[in-house]
Amino acid sequence: MSSFLFMTVLTAFRFLNRNRMRSVLTTIGIIIGVGSVIAMVSIGEGAKSVIQSQVASMGTNMILILPGATSVGGVRGGQGGAVTLTVSDAVDLKKKLAVLRETGWAKRDVMQVVYGNQNWNVPVNGISPSYLRIRDWSFTSGGPFTEAEMEATSRVALIGQTVVDNLFTEGEDPLGKMIRIKNVPFQIIGILAPKGQSPNGNDQDDIIFIPFTTAERKVVGTQFLGTVGALFASTERTEDLPEAVEDIRRILRERHRLRPEQPDDFTLRTQVDIGRVQEGTGETLTIMMFSVASISLLVGGIGIMNILLVSVTERTREIGIRMAIGAKRQHILVQFLAEAIILSMAGGMLGVVFGIAGARATTLIAGWPTIISIQAILVAFLFSVAVGLIFGMYPANKASRLNPIDALRYE
Repeated sequence: MSSFLFMTVLTAFRFLNRNRMRSVLTTIGIIIGVGSVIAMVSIGEGAKSVIQSQVASMGTNMILILPGATSVGGVRGGQGGAVTLTVSDAVDLKKKLAVLRETGWAKRDVMQVVYGNQNWNVPVNGISPSYLRIRDWSFTSGGPFTEAEMEATSRVALIGQTVVDNLFTEGEDPLGKMIRIKNVPFQIIGILAPKGQSPNGNDQDDIIFIPFTTAERKVVGTQFLGTVGALFASTERTEDLPEAVEDIRRILRERHRLRPEQPDDFTLRTQVDIGRVQEGTGETLTIMMFSVASISLLVGGIGIMNILLVSVTERTREIGIRMAIGAKRQHILVQFLAEAIILSMAGGMLGVVFGIAGARATTLIAGWPTIISIQAILVAFLFSVAVGLIFGMYPANKASRLNPIDALRYE
């Protein structure tokens, strides 16, 4: 049996070598298909990795609480479209819920910041000191402001790297320098470590943090003291997030005196929820790209079937001679299947090479991150072999069913 298989494979290689150009052209569809699958999945995996790192940059086990959605005059407002959250809400949550490690709050507005003859429009956030701990924000130099500085409405600021790049000359140390926000002078006491883009594409380093009390009384302003743009909370463990969310919802509904039939006047999002939405989008894109690339494999399979059908016609007399001297139906069947599988395997191996090269080139040229997936390589290669087997079955079966006498008479 082993000698039969060896001779079958050897014969297949000899025939394919005899028609090199035809063999190469036949494998192009498989090469493109396998290469496209590997390249597309690599891009998708790279995008997923970026999303995961962006979500991780938001903090550890974070819960985001936004004001809204509310119904006003029959119109349902969006998240952040109403003033329904206060500093007291955050303090009460921390006091009543042992599952929460921290609670914090923030208020945001985009303003022009001036340093010397330079100016820059930047989101200015009035925050509690606990906000920085919830978001896991570290510093390249300097440090955060304290609770005492917030209570004293101190004019101190923490700035992100993008702000540094746009306000200060290269090599200049911003620490201790004075900037003006809405004509109010602030001293820079900390330079925030870079975080990069957020999951929604915003530059997290284009930011200035000032004490919340200073923001609402001297810079951003407010209709009612103590109202916030968002609340933040964190837990010790990721597993505690669902319990914490339900407890937060219950307490906020009680504090806001909402009746059972009334909807929440706030919106809760966890870091896990945000990550799932972003990863789900990335996975959908990967599946779509994988599906499109797989079409090339099917086209390659049709090419193999077409060439083998031509080959059956060309080799009809040869098949008749082999049958006349004792070759059985399964021998002819295996012969043509071997040729189909060899073509698909060759195309698959070349496709793997081109796919990896394409992924690397994408990273080098476009700057997109890519992760080569061993699983994608194996799946694409095995799929290419399966395509060769499936599409080679019909011409192989047709060849094996030829009548030896009719085949010998064929011209």
